[in-house]
Order: sequence, then structure tokens, then C-alpha cells
Amino acid sequence: MLADGDVVLRPIKLRDQRVWREVNRRNRDWLRPWEATIPPPTPSGPIVHRPTYRQMVRHLRSEAGSGRMLPFVIEYQGRLVGQLTVAGITWGSMCSGHVGYWVDEAVAGRGVMPTAVALAVDHCFRSVGLHRIEVCIRPENRPSRRVVEKLGFREEGLRPRYLHIDGAWRDHLVYALTAEEVPDGLLARWHRARSRGAQHTEGDSGEPDAAGNGRSTPGNPVERS
Repeated sequence: MLADGDVVLRPIKLRDQRVWREVNRRNRDWLRPWEATIPPPTPSGPIVHRPTYRQMVRHLRSEAGSGRMLPFVIEYQGRLVGQLTVAGITWGSMCSGHVGYWVDEAVAGRGVMPTAVALAVDHCFRSVGLHRIEVCIRPENRPSRRVVEKLGFREEGLRPRYLHIDGAWRDHLVYALTAEEVPDGLLARWHRARSRGAQHTEGDSGEPDAAGNGRSTPGNPVERS
């Protein structure tokens, strides 16, 4: 478990299903424009169906057990309000991963999402041993872009038609951060920014992952950044 004040990241569980579904149902209109979708099958390709919640959790756990993913739910003041996944973890000469997330509209604007991303990135750099983290976000998703911009991620460019989101192949902007850029930790940077009054209006809808924020993880039905 990772925590800072009222914000907690913990592993997703099968028993979260009821609350997870309720939060998703209540936020359908808020999340739909950023949600990962499955493209139509090609004549020679397999038909892929959206996973059930239980299939999603089992897939996330399997990937986590293989060292390719870190799947979390986000809690705020003791209740589940979203999801954050570090996916596509690659070792060897790269040591990289990408982050995807989404959050309940009811808590947007309270610093929940920047805090959760900072907690996850610090864990990846300091405990897991990754060197680089990416977040890929649709250009139109201003609330999600504000999250990474507040945290000081670098914008690296555009990936045309990168992920299938809301029924079509969508362009995504790439934001990145390396461990050398936050020697004191990303959470410490975020706290300093907030104390300087750098936080203004915040919105936190997300394309989880695909990274989330551009996320294309099979078995994760939500691609919100």
C-alpha cells in the first residue's frame, strides 16, 4: 500500500467489484470519451470481447506476478474513487513503464490524481527500479494533461492514431519523466508546487492507461488518462 494523507494506492481485489462497478456506472458520461475500446475484427483476426471484472482482475494479477504491471485502485478518505495502473513494464536496457488512470468526477479538483500519480512514480523509481515513466494522453483531454503538467512531466511529441479510444484510433501526446529528473521524489515536488500556490483548477478524468492516460492493456476495460 502507498499513501499520502487521504490518498491511498492499494492492489485491486476481486472483492472490489461491487464498488468498482458502482463508481464506473455513476461516471459513464464523464469517462466515456477517454475509454479504451476494442477495434472491429479484421477478416483474419480473432474476435475479442471486453473482459468481465473478474477476468480483468485475474489478468492484472497475472501480469503483476510476471513483473509486467502494477495494478492499483485509488482510495480517497477511505473509499474507492478510481484506478491507476503501471503497465508495459520493460526491463533490460530500458527499465520503463507507462501509467494510466481514471478517477471519480466527484473528487476531481482535490489533488487526488496528481498525488496518486506521484506516489506510483516514486514507487517505480525508488522501489521497483524503473528508470523512465510515460503517460500517453489524447490532446483533447485537458484535465488529464493538467495532471502531468502540474507534476512536471515533459511533453515529448505526438503518436498518431496510437490507441483505440471511444470507438476510433486516436492520436496521443507522450509525456515522460526519468528518475534523474526527480532526485528528491515526485511527491516532494508536488507538495512544493502546492505550497507555492501552483495548484489552480484541477480536473482529473483519465485515459487509464494504455497507457492510461493512454492505456491499452488487454483485460483492462478502462483506458482513461
